[in-house]
Amino acid sequence: MDLNSQQEKSVSPIKRALKALDDMQAKLDAIEYARREPIAIIGMGCRFPGGADNPEAFWRLLRDGVDAITEVPPQRWDIEKYYDRDPDAPGKISTRYGGFLDRVDAFDAQFFGIPVREAASLDPQQRLLLEVSWEALENANQAPDRLFNSLTGVFVGISSGDYSSLLLGTGEPTDIDAYYGTGNSHSVAAGRISYSLGLKGPSFAVDAVCSSSLVAVHLACQSLRLQECSLALAGGVNLLLAPENSINLSKARMLAPDGRCKTFDAAADGYTRGEGCGVIVLKRLSDALADGDKILATIRGSAVSHNGRSSSLVAHSGPSQQAVIGKALENAGIEPTRVSYVEVNGTGTSLVEPVEVGALGAVFGKNRPQEQPLVIGSVKTNIGHLEAAAGIASLIKVVLALQHKEIPPHLHFKQPNPYIPWDELPIKVPTNCLPWSVGKKPLLAGVSSFGFSGTNAHVVLEEAPVSEPMPGKSIERPLHLLALSAKTDEALVQLAERYEKHLAANPDLALEDICFTANSGRSHFQHRLSVVASSTAELYDKLAAFSAGREAVGLFKGKVIAPPKIVFLFGEQGSHYVGMGRQLYETQPTFRAALDKCAEILHPYLEKPLLKVLYPQEAEANTQSTIEQAALFALEYALFQLWKSWGIKPSAVMGYGVGEYVAATVAGVFGLEDGLKLLMESSSGELERIAKEVTYFQPRISLVSLTGELATAQIATPQYWCDCLESSAKGDRMRQPINDINMNALAQQGYEILVEVAPKPMLAQKTGKVCLSSLNPGKDDWQQLLESLGTLYVRGAKVDWLGFDRDYSRQSVQLPTYPWQRKRYWFEPNNNGHTDQNNGQHSMATLLAQTEREQLIKQLEMTGELSKEELNLLPKLLGLLAKQYQQQTEASRFIEPTTQAQPIDPKSLTAKDIQAWLVDRIAQELGVKPDDINVRVPFDSYGLDSVLALGIASAGKQFLGLDLSPLLLVHYPTIESLSQHLAKELEASELEIFEI
Repeated sequence: MDLNSQQEKSVSPIKRALKALDDMQAKLDAIEYARREPIAIIGMGCRFPGGADNPEAFWRLLRDGVDAITEVPPQRWDIEKYYDRDPDAPGKISTRYGGFLDRVDAFDAQFFGIPVREAASLDPQQRLLLEVSWEALENANQAPDRLFNSLTGVFVGISSGDYSSLLLGTGEPTDIDAYYGTGNSHSVAAGRISYSLGLKGPSFAVDAVCSSSLVAVHLACQSLRLQECSLALAGGVNLLLAPENSINLSKARMLAPDGRCKTFDAAADGYTRGEGCGVIVLKRLSDALADGDKILATIRGSAVSHNGRSSSLVAHSGPSQQAVIGKALENAGIEPTRVSYVEVNGTGTSLVEPVEVGALGAVFGKNRPQEQPLVIGSVKTNIGHLEAAAGIASLIKVVLALQHKEIPPHLHFKQPNPYIPWDELPIKVPTNCLPWSVGKKPLLAGVSSFGFSGTNAHVVLEEAPVSEPMPGKSIERPLHLLALSAKTDEALVQLAERYEKHLAANPDLALEDICFTANSGRSHFQHRLSVVASSTAELYDKLAAFSAGREAVGLFKGKVIAPPKIVFLFGEQGSHYVGMGRQLYETQPTFRAALDKCAEILHPYLEKPLLKVLYPQEAEANTQSTIEQAALFALEYALFQLWKSWGIKPSAVMGYGVGEYVAATVAGVFGLEDGLKLLMESSSGELERIAKEVTYFQPRISLVSLTGELATAQIATPQYWCDCLESSAKGDRMRQPINDINMNALAQQGYEILVEVAPKPMLAQKTGKVCLSSLNPGKDDWQQLLESLGTLYVRGAKVDWLGFDRDYSRQSVQLPTYPWQRKRYWFEPNNNGHTDQNNGQHSMATLLAQTEREQLIKQLEMTGELSKEELNLLPKLLGLLAKQYQQQTEASRFIEPTTQAQPIDPKSLTAKDIQAWLVDRIAQELGVKPDDINVRVPFDSYGLDSVLALGIASAGKQFLGLDLSPLLLVHYPTIESLSQHLAKELEASELEIFEI
């Protein structure tokens, strides 16, 4: 019997029972906490009316009390045709107004790998969700590429199907293509986000009409608490693209004639419709704290219910609202009096709002002091009723208010609604910005959203927990590196300009936090820029230089084709100098730890401690070659560990002199202690004894000799190192000239970059190869290292940016998001369902269907040369002309430019010709420039799917005269491999004809 068992037996049964109860209670408490754990909001993205294209712009709109309502844009529908002040007028809308977004027809399809034809069939709501979800993740500093295959959930509120109505209502059945279903399905609105980012958590759309997005938030929180996902995207979207729903709402007397939501006002007479998209990023609070995420606010609790059988399907129910709010508070474990603000549903209907305010008074009014009234407001007064996106707009407003500790003004409140008993309720409506504070306790707020389907939702928000400043882990380094990237060169320039403006507007941002956030919180693409700077002002100046096309020290730009193969070259004796790497030792913990480890191993073998040799109090000469060799070995080993911690892993290593021992050590031929022992001893008998005691392994990293050849298995034997040591003892091996390195042999093996892991550069001025130094006696340590790291980055090296800053105290900050390169993608009738405007030209159908048609008709009316009947027939005539023109244009798309001059004999085509044809063809399908196509990148990375594979196979049959299967794009997944295969097929077909 062990000691623990004896002790347990000595405890009385009562004490054991009490301990068991305590253990059980602890488990129950843990289960209860998990059920109610607060959910952290760590990022937000939005697109709302009034130019509120990000949370910062949205807050400015709210704080400044901006009314973002405008007349219906002509791109939506002809308001002159549909407007009538009489709501009973058949087929008419009783208002001219709404809250609208700009350029909803435009989208960065290339960024998401979506082909042109699919993009045009894609509901713009899906496009918005893709872009805003990406922005929300960047806002949360969650690099989207790191989420691939993660348990990240997607919960999307969506109810409108206007684009589908356009596709079916204004076109012909022949206009429906293979993309119509996935392009307009609500379920795919969520699924496409998961597919695009490779997310494997729950993913679905929610349609509860007006409460859709807040229900989506509730479901996301539940999924996180149930461990179904570790991260969640939740939000909603709404676009007004067709007039039919507005006609319906007008008939139901729901729309305000003046287009304003006059919530709580006596003049309230309905709401105005609005567009928008909002997405938030959610994590369990415990995970967000552990991961060091910037927390914007927390969701303490939420609840969802239905009115049941109330007075009517669309009628609001006071008791049901009270119940759902009460349940959300209960789930949050919050007393109602603690809540100081509620963002109400507040559509602006005079007979509905007394119901909502009464429910709020019943829940929050009990025991509330009159001097601490509940403040209520509605974002609908600013941007209209966003329907499926209404709840997320309200929630984002409250999060921003919590962050700024201000309650923005509620608009259009002049004369209080007489049906609301204001004197009996401790409730206040803010008409100006109010400072928001309740003493030392955290701020709490509620958000309500009630759908006309009868589904109610309420969410309880709390301000973010106060974050304690993280203690510094080490002395700060003097220089920092900013890494920016984009999918096109134009986008990279725009991104740099955004950062330049952001730095000008926020000069107090810490440089280290800017670089950390940009480097670790963003995905990295092929067009790259890196900047070395010592201050925010210097970073601003260098970004300005880049924008102006000027060169600057520490500024590097490049385009990545493929990750480079890197060789580490470890240097020889004679490259050392006093104080080498001293700045790194004082400011870089990983480097210091590696050097200290070597010093500890070497302590019994050296007359002087290693660190006193490396960094003496005063400069003094060391005559012992053994000490110099040991110091050089330790320094190069520490530099390797530093590069490794930054994610820079060589494809091969090589060394000369002392460096050969370091190369073998880091390649795993022998351990660090054995490597140091092999280098230090002097007598030949001792050398042989030590060499035979060492345990050898085959290298884990390719070892390259100075001739450029791979080392053989012989390197992992005692004999090799006995010979090596004898040669070293004579001085032959240590003095092997650097010029013996065969750079051509390295190039032939595909090694593109050589990094010298040594105290000083030896190759940079002697070869045409890309040679980078780790240290340079003519520069500060960090200047040289970061210049080399910046060069590696822009040439395609994969940097572990979290590892790069792991040894320092860092905080995430808000930075600009990706600059979308949008083009117009829109359905046009009589155009096979699509318009392709890659070349910047509008199709004739587009032109004649819009402003040019209207101008032409007006001009003809003014001449008086046409009768009324002829003018009535004119639009139809123009439509027929447009259709004829478009048919000709569509036919010409399938004629290759080379065939217009003279027919081409397919048998004369080479693999290079076929590759050029494929590049042009695929670029046309994707809507990109041929120069943006990489022939060695797999087809699926461009978004090519089975539909496009069929199209390419069909066109290829016409061009080459071969029966092609779409499966060829699977078997030969790149343009280069497919071109080579097709060239062989052509050659084989020619031989068959010759043999016959």
